[in-house]
Order: sequence, then C-alpha cells, then structure tokens
Amino acid sequence: MSHTEPHSGESENALAGVELRMAADPTQLSIVRAVAADIAMRQDFDLDSIEDLKLAVDEACSTLISLAAKGAVLSARFVVVDGAVQVATTVGTERSAPPDRDSFGWRVLSALVDSVTTWVAPVAGEEAYEVHIDLVKRSSGMVDA
Repeated sequence: MSHTEPHSGESENALAGVELRMAADPTQLSIVRAVAADIAMRQDFDLDSIEDLKLAVDEACSTLISLAAKGAVLSARFVVVDGAVQVATTVGTERSAPPDRDSFGWRVLSALVDSVTTWVAPVAGEEAYEVHIDLVKRSSGMVDA
C-alpha cells in the first residue's frame, strides 16, 4: 500500500511515543533497530514479530539514508496504538520522487509489516523535500475482530 499524502489525524499523536533524530548515516541504524526491538518487546510481540519490525525499520531507514541530502537529519517516531507499533520515518532530500516501490528492498519491507506508505512533501520556502516512509506492525497474536 502506498500513498502520496500523509494520514489524516496524524497531528493527534504528535507528542506521543518516542522520536529519534540523528544524522542520516548508516552507522546510526543500530540505534533505531534497538529502539524498535525494545518497543516491540514491551508490547509482547513474539520473537519473529520483533525481528520483522527490526528488519523493516532498518530497511525503511536505509532507504531514506540512500535518498538523503548531505547533512540531512533522519527522524524515526514510534507510537503504539491498540498494541500495534506505528513507525514514521522522514529525511530531507533534494529529490521530489518517492522511493522505488518496485525495488527488492521495498518488496522485503512490504512483506515484513502490515502496511507501509510513502510520500514526498516539499519544504516550505526551500528547494528541498522531505521523504516519508510510515509502517505499521501488529503482533502476530493480534487478530482482527
């Protein structure tokens, strides 16, 4: 599933959860993976679901890092809603195009989570953009009613 616009109601959770802001550099990925794993463990995800979330967050952040402008900041925000972990990742870029949704990495990311969306938004007053990748992972024990 892919979008070109942010979800409605997104600002309602603006102060909820945990947000990491770091240099858009591959050396920072271990921090984001560790936070993802900790949050999933606290939600009683099974080991496979924890690993899936870690890998998905790693892939989303790696994709954004590959698109990042020089000196850009990578943001990863984790919010838990009804036992599901929602992760919103963003980075500044000079490109106006979203990540390649036909790539192997995107297919892997899509297979690891329950939903994934992406879009690009212009930065007001600048010749720059923000690329967003949002994902949702539910515990394998969660069953839709």
